[in-house]
Amino acid sequence: MTDEHTEAGPGYAFARLLRAIKTATTHPDQATRARALDKADAWRRVVEGMASGVLSVGSRTPVADTPAWVTLEVAHGGFATGRFTAESALAEHEVAKLAELPADAPGATDRERLNLYYLSDAGQAELVEAVARGTYRVDVPEEGALPTVAWLMERGHEAEALRLVATLRPLLHRLRFYPRPHPSPYAPSALAHVATAGEVAAQLRSATAHPQVVAMNEALLVWNPLFDRLLAMWLATVEGEPPDLARDDAGELRCGPDEQPIVIGGWPCQRWPSGWSRERDAWLADYQAAAREHRHARKHAHPKSNFGVLRRALEACPDDGAALSPRDAGRVRHALAGAVARHGLPDTAKHRALRERQAADAARPLYATLAHVVAARLDQAAPDEGVAAFAPIVEPVADGETHHAPAGAPIPEPIQRKAARALAAPIDELIRRDVVRSSDALALLVPQLTAGVAATAIADEPARGLFAQTYAAFRRRRSLLLLNLDHQVQLEELPWIGALAPLRTGLSDAGRAREVLTDVVRHALYGFPHTLTPNRLVRELTALSQAAGLDLPLVEEVAADIFMGRFAAKWTEAATVASRVLQGTLYARYYDLPETYAARWVWQKVDERFAAVCAERAAEAGTGGSAIARNGAVLEQSQILTTHNLAVLLDGLALTEEVRDRAPDLAAYALGWATRTATRRAVNLRALKNAAYAWRQGILFLSLLEPAEQKRIVMTVRAGLPYEHPLHLAFDGLLAVQRGARFDRHGALDDGGRRFLGWSAGRHWLLAAQAGG
Repeated sequence: MTDEHTEAGPGYAFARLLRAIKTATTHPDQATRARALDKADAWRRVVEGMASGVLSVGSRTPVADTPAWVTLEVAHGGFATGRFTAESALAEHEVAKLAELPADAPGATDRERLNLYYLSDAGQAELVEAVARGTYRVDVPEEGALPTVAWLMERGHEAEALRLVATLRPLLHRLRFYPRPHPSPYAPSALAHVATAGEVAAQLRSATAHPQVVAMNEALLVWNPLFDRLLAMWLATVEGEPPDLARDDAGELRCGPDEQPIVIGGWPCQRWPSGWSRERDAWLADYQAAAREHRHARKHAHPKSNFGVLRRALEACPDDGAALSPRDAGRVRHALAGAVARHGLPDTAKHRALRERQAADAARPLYATLAHVVAARLDQAAPDEGVAAFAPIVEPVADGETHHAPAGAPIPEPIQRKAARALAAPIDELIRRDVVRSSDALALLVPQLTAGVAATAIADEPARGLFAQTYAAFRRRRSLLLLNLDHQVQLEELPWIGALAPLRTGLSDAGRAREVLTDVVRHALYGFPHTLTPNRLVRELTALSQAAGLDLPLVEEVAADIFMGRFAAKWTEAATVASRVLQGTLYARYYDLPETYAARWVWQKVDERFAAVCAERAAEAGTGGSAIARNGAVLEQSQILTTHNLAVLLDGLALTEEVRDRAPDLAAYALGWATRTATRRAVNLRALKNAAYAWRQGILFLSLLEPAEQKRIVMTVRAGLPYEHPLHLAFDGLLAVQRGARFDRHGALDDGGRRFLGWSAGRHWLLAAQAGG
């Protein structure tokens, strides 16, 4: 496998750059183009950095001459761009502080001048007060560095503080080592939120009315009433029946030899009622005023439209129709007939009902208007926190709240869903409200709950708050793409975290850490039973398990693009747990897990033997295809053998019996999701892989149940499968194994049943069967 064909190669980065450029130059949405432009700039830096040798992708220190602890800007896939997160442009609070400093303040850059100020007596006193009161926020881990220096000095640990300053000194001119001031004290909460009130308000405020909707409403509220008046004025000049379009007995329009509709009824310009000229002048004045103010709807301005024909004729007739030629009068007659045929005569019951319905439609408040109402309500909350009192945010429009929506207008469901991203609530409620919609989204919330747990070893309360904020910011770091079994930077590698060691006089609350760990696992299992534990969540669970004193062997999902053919020792440990816990179960028989008594022999060597066993088992997926596909098949076997953390979590947290009670619903959901995904009309290999992973999760939950219950659930899910769909072969295989059958080395049964795996080195049997091949 060449470097160009791996995710770590420059080819991948260049392809991403081209993709971002295409989106930035062709996407119809301006906001999307702007985001794509930022991505293109990031990928440009990646490509240039790799080409120049400044970036070493796959390393823990991908940026040359940069310590591992520096927080890097990371693009999709774990590529460092070469930019430091704490090197962003000066924020408002920094600009304000710079303005307070004397002109001769030391420092070669603005950032260095600010860092040196916070190392001065005045700056240190300011930081000490902020730490003591909690009136600051750490958004990037580096921002906790100088507060740590100040607090160590305050507590008499000068040596540790000075060593920390010496470590930071080479980067004082670039990185922001001080926090953002905040009016409210920091307080860890048991509630979590997906986005802050300020972020959601900004998103809602960016909503704009669709131009077509604005044009339609303008036509209904402004131009239609004007047209009705115009139509009535011209009809008042008709002698006899109003012009109309002729129809046959079936109600179809009758056309003449020229294939144009035949006009019947009287002619305009035959009589001129008293006051017609004044009414004409008033209408033209109203029209000109409307044309100046309303420019969205343009159909009325088309010269060949009924509106355009009648308006031009009106402008040519100051008193009567003397200025109109017979041809012009014919055009007016035809326009009148078309309007009457389409909408009826003005001021009739039918016409009034139509206009009332249209006016009611146009009077409905626009989506953007109601989005701005909710944004204004969110503006009343703390901008960088969630909102616990959520009901008032989405209640109907209050009287006088806006001129553009009537009192009592309900907030549409899509706006409520967006606003709910700022809801501060227990995680289970966020999952129930569909605010947290995936395990990845869940992982982003976990640091909000675990920061306080991680800080319990520090007895000093202000220092505990500083640690907690730094911990949460560190957990928001994006992971790097790493090769050769390297591990991500750990919290303890931050020099200012290590410097807090003298203040760690207490013991971590292992019991509380275990409670939080167990709760998070419950959220993942019960909220998303069909998905793998994503890597971000694995990292959070690993940190919690270590704090709880469990040190569970939790494994990550490895990308097939960068797999080097080896596994770390924890895969061996996790597979051993799975073999023991699942011995004799449906899962063990379906996937041919090693027997418990043999596990010690199978996994006696750390990397090589486990990788070899996975490769041997992966032969079922075929031996052709690309190197990536063959890697994927090996990695899928590693997930099967380890259950990708399910067995380890159930066993290590003693959750088996609890999950057994919920297993019928969990199994039915996972198998049902797999079935729906695999039977989509345009299913591809990626969808099949996700379906196979959900299938595997479902089988593990089935394994906690009695055989009769297993069969009932499988048959119930199967009943929703389209007739003669090839996925019936997977159900045949599962039911046969449930009865005691075993697959051959190709994952097949004599009666045609198949084992459902996701990866295939070659064409997947399910796709081939669908295509009739």
